[in-house]
Amino acid sequence: MNPTNLEETFFLDKSHENVKNFIAKLNLENLTDLEKVLKIYFALRDQIVYDPYHIVLRKEELKASRVLERGYGYCVEKSLTFATLLRSIGVPARLGFANVKNHLNSKRLQTLMQSDVFVYHGYTEVFLNEKWVKATPAFNLRLCERAGIKPLDFDGIHDSIFHSHTNSGSQHMEYLHDYGTFSDLPFDKMIDEYDKYYPHLKIKEKKTFGDFAKVKFEDELIK
Repeated sequence: MNPTNLEETFFLDKSHENVKNFIAKLNLENLTDLEKVLKIYFALRDQIVYDPYHIVLRKEELKASRVLERGYGYCVEKSLTFATLLRSIGVPARLGFANVKNHLNSKRLQTLMQSDVFVYHGYTEVFLNEKWVKATPAFNLRLCERAGIKPLDFDGIHDSIFHSHTNSGSQHMEYLHDYGTFSDLPFDKMIDEYDKYYPHLKIKEKKTFGDFAKVKFEDELIK
């Protein structure tokens, strides 16, 4: 086993009661590491709703325990929460980030961002069977059904990082730049990149990303 990427951090607070409770409800006893990872992946993917409209970029709000408490998050939050849950059961995990071009967007989100490039899109790398495997638990099943895309499966063997096309065959997402992997959330670097790509949002001043309206992203998708 890779001995690194198991530690607790400020953001990956694996000993918090919210993390312990989420794991306890999954009944992981007598399962292999692979079976545990998959059960956690699908539970997190579908029980924690993807929501890019209600993002508070203050450090306390980005902790895995907070994501589990409120029941929603965006890709960075869900990826770091997945890594936290895995570390809590002794499976090494780390964070990966990339810029992606999203061809399936909501009108409201595109207006907010003034771009179809998502900067610092988060994914998770898991150490299983002596190798690192990529997984993306961001987009929950209900959202994918509304968007007309197949939900991202994960088998613990092959990388699962993006929807390349919708069910109808139109292009959905492409990777433009990979920042690499990190043992913890590189908060300051992420904020710097957000501010560089989305200067109109004045993120460093506000420490917010979304507009906080009572809107569900899945209800506003461009079909």
